Amino acid sequence: MTMEGTDATNNTSSNFWKSSTGPIWALAPMEDVTDTVFREVVLRLGHPDHYPILFSEFLSTDGFCHPVGQTKVIHRLKINESELELVKKHDVKMVAQIWGTDPEKFHKTARYIAEETPFDGIDINMGCPMKNIIRKGACSALINTPGLAREIITATKEGSNLPLSVKTRIGFKSVVTEGWISNLLASEADALTVHGRIQKRMSDGEADWNEIGKAVQLRNQINPGMKLLGNGDVKSIEESMQKINDYGVDGVMVGRGIFGNPWLYNPDHEPGMQDKLDALRLHATLYATTWKGEKPWSIIKRFFKIYTNSFNGAPALRSQLMYTHNLEEVETVLANFLAEQPK
Repeated sequence: MTMEGTDATNNTSSNFWKSSTGPIWALAPMEDVTDTVFREVVLRLGHPDHYPILFSEFLSTDGFCHPVGQTKVIHRLKINESELELVKKHDVKMVAQIWGTDPEKFHKTARYIAEETPFDGIDINMGCPMKNIIRKGACSALINTPGLAREIITATKEGSNLPLSVKTRIGFKSVVTEGWISNLLASEADALTVHGRIQKRMSDGEADWNEIGKAVQLRNQINPGMKLLGNGDVKSIEESMQKINDYGVDGVMVGRGIFGNPWLYNPDHEPGMQDKLDALRLHATLYATTWKGEKPWSIIKRFFKIYTNSFNGAPALRSQLMYTHNLEEVETVLANFLAEQPK
């Protein structure tokens, strides 16, 4: 795969960030979570009026540009035909998130995404707080190297004409919202998602939405045309609307909140036991037919608890599901559970 010598692609997608009106919903990129399977589940459980922008798992530009490493990471860009059919039908936007430290590799990866995949946009991860990542100087560690961060944004923009966004935090070891966010607002990015924690806090404590509000004020002064989303501790559409009204963000990205309620984007629906079991079966079936052993079954078992709660027998059912090894065993456990239910 060679991509040197060009600064643009043939992809002619419109800039959905600039044309977006009204509240913007977004499902956060999460490793081993927001693959094509879970994204499809979220759409099928959601309502078209509230469908979010969907983000991929984050993809290493180092891994992608390595002749051997690419085969280990390319699955993060996989899109099922059934998911693609849904997003096209409802005009749902899909964004591929990438991370690294080498501007040239960002350029190459961006060009590939634009030319070879159906993704509508690219997002640069400048927010992941994991120690094994920041030791490489990547993701939230880029807050400490604002010049390199800008080089990466420029290189990514030159590698693709897809809409470009950045996801970040309000600081690394301390809050530096004004200096850091101002730097990003002066870049070529079209949108910015601000998580209201510093790297040091990981996911602990409450997200500081006052700092996100400060980022909005900076945006209004420096780059009013850039969309700005808030992220942190939001668990419903109702809470999202409250944050939009209180802090002036254009939209809200939800991460961990989806685990508490996979029907989050269908706010008028109260799922019962059968809804939850049907969703569990859908998720397990899609996982089995999509990955066919390429990914371990242990990953899908992490999701079972989000469907097995708040109904009689849920804890025991969840325990049995954790001992399964494949779809057939899941079907057997569900069938036995339903056979024991009162008629």
